[in-house]
Amino acid sequence: MSDTISPLGPIDPASVPEAETEKTAPWIVRKLVGSMTGRIVRSSWETLRASGTSVVCLSPWGDSSPLLLPCIRFRDLAVHTIIAATGGVAAVAAPVMGPVSDVVVSTLGDTILVEMGMHVGFDLTTKAANDLIFDGAIKQVVPIHSRRLETTSVKSMTITLKYKHVPEDASLGFYRSGVHKDNSLFASVMDYLAVEKGWFSPYLFASGRRPVIPRSVKPDVIFCHGPFLSGDYRLGETLLAESAVVITLCKPPPPTTEPAPTQPHSSSSLNLPSLSNVFSRSRTPSPEPALTPLPPPPTPRRLAIFVVGLKPHRTFWTTSARPEESVIQYQLLNGCPAVVIPAKVGAPLLAWDTLTLEQLWKVTLPQGDASDARSKDGKFEGIVDVLYEFVDFCVDWERVVLSDKQGEAAGDVQDGIVDVGLDDRKAAVKDALKVLVAAAVRSGDSKEVKKEVDKERSGIAMWRIP
Repeated sequence: MSDTISPLGPIDPASVPEAETEKTAPWIVRKLVGSMTGRIVRSSWETLRASGTSVVCLSPWGDSSPLLLPCIRFRDLAVHTIIAATGGVAAVAAPVMGPVSDVVVSTLGDTILVEMGMHVGFDLTTKAANDLIFDGAIKQVVPIHSRRLETTSVKSMTITLKYKHVPEDASLGFYRSGVHKDNSLFASVMDYLAVEKGWFSPYLFASGRRPVIPRSVKPDVIFCHGPFLSGDYRLGETLLAESAVVITLCKPPPPTTEPAPTQPHSSSSLNLPSLSNVFSRSRTPSPEPALTPLPPPPTPRRLAIFVVGLKPHRTFWTTSARPEESVIQYQLLNGCPAVVIPAKVGAPLLAWDTLTLEQLWKVTLPQGDASDARSKDGKFEGIVDVLYEFVDFCVDWERVVLSDKQGEAAGDVQDGIVDVGLDDRKAAVKDALKVLVAAAVRSGDSKEVKKEVDKERSGIAMWRIP
């Protein structure tokens, strides 16, 4: 596993609680905060904080309802630039967070509950689709017009995600690709009213994590580092298990034994190492933002990328936010493969492309499957380049593997794994993303998708999983 930290990782502050330790509040505190009196007190405190210039943001549900927040909310964002794989300079606004601990502490009871809906024609078993990337017999081909990428059915799952923390702001980051001529994160007047970038917001807000997304930013990808919920991992693994087609570019995780649950009445029995003893901190502030020093996780993490749709539990989104749990309908398309890649330390917990399915359906695909085939306006290639550029900062390239169906004859095959160079690994990841975007574009031809899926609340999202 690589020791390098993702440039998308959080910026290092003096100290902060562990990012993968699920926050909990006492039962009485949660009840008081949710009561009418508690809401009035918290509202008064937020009003008191609202001093200085206000910033217009999307509503927590990601719609066009007006929302004014004080600029103090954005004191924990550090904007910096990085050289992207495409050669351009990308802009990143990363949250300021402390050292994160990649240890999932088990809790009593399940963190998610899954209710499966009817999914006629959807494959019940996950099929490996590594052969979708290459046709190794003659030459490399990305079959974006393959019949296997044709969506004919939608699988809906109602998943309840539980949490035990008091609602707070999500630690969001914003990524603007270097592919654009203007890589500034700040939008023009024309883009000021765009709300599509908040299509994934209900996932966070329903689980007690307020997504604060200013209207004045125009990111290509929004990513989240916390607050961490162990249910995020379980939900990502559930979506992966229920996907009809999967492209895997990393080895499966080794079987691990669940740690014994801790005693709820004895908090002193937890013998956790102190992060202050692990990392040395400088007493002099650095003029440039530095990445947070992150310890390697006990099990290497993966990044699962899906085309997913969101729907409220009932008609309105407010029905998805219940006390201490969120209930959302998740939708998977059987023609859109899930892509699994190895994640490096510092990769975001969650991320989503700001383009919705409604916008992707307007993209023109290249004619034919030739390696040099391009679309007429170049938008398809641009979307793939932007997504690959973001993923490039998350991938642990040393752990990327190709199966014998993907590699060429020149590679050494051992246990079904082909030993190839870095360029071939990068080409495989980009081809997998190209297949994913093409499948999302082609899903607009399905009558079932247009009938069942909310095109304004669907797109490409990523979960970090064990």
